[in-house]
Formats: sequence, structure tokens, C-alpha cells
Amino acid sequence: MRELVFPAVISAIVLAAAFIWGGVSALFLVALLAILETTLSFDNAVVNAKVLARMSERWQRRFLTWGIPIAVFGTRFVLPILIVSAAAGLSPIAVALLAFFDPVSYGAHLEDAHVAIASFGSVFLLLVSLKYFFNDRKTVHWIEMIEKHMSRWGGIEAIEIAIVLLILLLSAFLLPEAAATILIAGLIGAVLFIVIEGIAQSFQVETTEGVVGAGLALFVYLNILDSAFSLDGVVGAFAITSNLPVIIAGLGIGAIFVRAFTVALVRAKTLDNLPYLEHGAHYAIFGLALSMLVGIFIHVPEAITGLIGLIFIVFAYISSRREQAQSKP
Repeated sequence: MRELVFPAVISAIVLAAAFIWGGVSALFLVALLAILETTLSFDNAVVNAKVLARMSERWQRRFLTWGIPIAVFGTRFVLPILIVSAAAGLSPIAVALLAFFDPVSYGAHLEDAHVAIASFGSVFLLLVSLKYFFNDRKTVHWIEMIEKHMSRWGGIEAIEIAIVLLILLLSAFLLPEAAATILIAGLIGAVLFIVIEGIAQSFQVETTEGVVGAGLALFVYLNILDSAFSLDGVVGAFAITSNLPVIIAGLGIGAIFVRAFTVALVRAKTLDNLPYLEHGAHYAIFGLALSMLVGIFIHVPEAITGLIGLIFIVFAYISSRREQAQSKP
């Protein structure tokens, strides 16, 4: 697929630079982080593909080009610095200096900000997944005994928001010493979802201004979704290495490949040919959101988080293929 040529070239350049800079050790760590980021974010690519299909080809190209600096440096470097700055009460410049010159301390601060990161990410991702299932116009169901009931309940306006806010309130009640952080970060995630989703939905009128506005709104939405997916991965990366350039390089390669996969899925119309893949991705998102939420209270190994998404995607793919075989005359 031609969409993967550019990521492959960039990856080769970055891996070569890592080897020259830090030898075999740096090369191995960059490759490991890149593989983990790519494989564990496939559900992100599937969901992004559904949104990207609503965008013009021009905005799809912008997602792949303009979005790469945002994904690599914005989500995986600048945003964590801003979160640590707010959580630790330090200036962003001071945190940036820590990130470059004292990555161990920066990693500790990032770990301390885990509650805020997990609260924001889990709320946003829960809303993404629940909005998909609580849809009374949804007619294709994969796990019918669950999805049919959820689809019927979708007739209640904003039911997914009510459920997530109740979960957020319960989480704050169970951890009173971090209640303010949980509520503030979670509410920011909820408000961002409501605003971006509302803007994207309001541009459904097929006019020139509407198409441009929708493309911009969906572009912003996709980058926020990528942030929600990736923030927990940034924290997890510090468990592997505290070398910030290595982390940015590895996660950056993964981010580029995920975006290329997204565009490839859209252009190949993969979601049209595999009807349950989108369902599996949203179950995976729900599992990731729950693991982030549970991670506020107890440590959840990264392997479990990754396996949840992978299992749902694999079974959704198998079910889709089986459905295709049964529908053929």
C-alpha cells in the first residue's frame, strides 16, 4: 500500500539515527516502542478510519501530513509537559527542562499526574465507545445480546453522558484525596467530547463552507481522540526507558504508522468489507477506558491493556470473515 511508503522511509531514517546516536541499545528501544505503539493502537486506527471517511480527500491528506507533527510532538511531548506543569505547579519551561536534562524526575512527575491523565482519557474514551453503542439507529450488531439492548436505550437523550458522569462521580467518591483532580480532568474530557462532537455534527449540510468546517472540526476531533489514546502510552513508555528522545522517536514512528493505516483502511473500504471490525474497535476502546479508570486505583499492567484491544479486534475480524463467507451464494 502506497500509504505505508512514507512511514517506512521515516522509520528507516529514525532507526538509523537512533543506532548512530545510541548504538544497538537505542535502536532496540526505539523499535520496541514503535512496535508496541503500532500494535496497541490498531483500534484507534479503525475508529479514526470511520471518522476520516466523512472527510474530503484533501482533509485526509492533511490528517496524514499536518497531523504527524501534532501527533509526534504535540500529543507525545508538549501535552504531557502541560499536564505535568498543571499537576506539579511548575512552569511549562521548567518541566521541559526536566524532560530533557532530568528525565528520571520528569518521569516521576508524569507518574504523579497519572490520575489526571487517566481521568481525562477514560472519560473521553468511554464517551466515544458508549455513544457508538447507545445509538437507536444502529441496525448491525455483533454481540447481539448486548448491543440490541444498548441500541434501544439509545433513544434516551445523552444517556452515555449521564452514565459517564455518574462513573466519574463514583470514582471521586472512592478516592476522596484525589477527588478534585478526578472531577476536573474528567469534566474537561467530557466537555471536549461534547464540543467537538457537536461541532462535527453541525456541519452535515453539504455546502462549501460546511465541508470545510466539517473537515476542520473532524481534524480537531481526531487529534483529541489520538491524545486520549496515547497519553497513557506515554506514561507506560517511561516504564521501559527514561530517555526522552528515544521515547519520542519510538512513539513517533508508531503514530505515523497508525495514521497511515487509518488512511489505508479508508481508501481500501475495509470497514465496508469487514462489518464487525468497527464494533470490535469500540469494544477495545471501552476496555482501554475501563483499564485507565481502574488504573486510578490499582496498577494495571500494560500487557493487559494491550491484549484487551487485540483480542476484540482479532475476534471481530474473524466474525466479519465468517459473515462474509455465509453471505456468499
